[in-house]
Amino acid sequence: MQTSLFRRLAPLLAARFQRNQNIISSFSSSSSSSVLHHATSSPSSPDVEPVHITENCVRKMKELDANESSSGGKMLRLSVETGGCSGFQYAFNLDDRFNSDDRVFEKEGIKLVVDNISYDFVKGATVDYVEELIRSAFIVTENPSAVGGCSCKSSFMVKQ
Repeated sequence: MQTSLFRRLAPLLAARFQRNQNIISSFSSSSSSSVLHHATSSPSSPDVEPVHITENCVRKMKELDANESSSGGKMLRLSVETGGCSGFQYAFNLDDRFNSDDRVFEKEGIKLVVDNISYDFVKGATVDYVEELIRSAFIVTENPSAVGGCSCKSSFMVKQ
């Protein structure tokens, strides 16, 4: 029974994976000419649509900074990967270095770093920190590039 289920699902999964790769490739090729080195969102940069950071996110990052002596100067890195229930998923990491294709958004001294390809998926979105009964996590809310997603708010579909 598992084998027949796998045989029926394999073409669907392969098609979804290929579609996701095509979307990433199209974003990658269209954004490669507009690499922005260490950009900080500000009103003086009209071509950069900011990724917003909530007060909860700032508070948690400051708390992490205070609790970890080794995390001084760490930034919150947001990236988009293929996978998840809806096709793409958000990934958050603490990072201490910039890459050549990073865009940096800052609020109250807290830095959010997004690579150029992921930026195309999250521009205009809001990054928040939530504490719930089952988890505490950084999440992306109000993403104008997303249509639909799963209830855990860690994966999404892209507007076509």
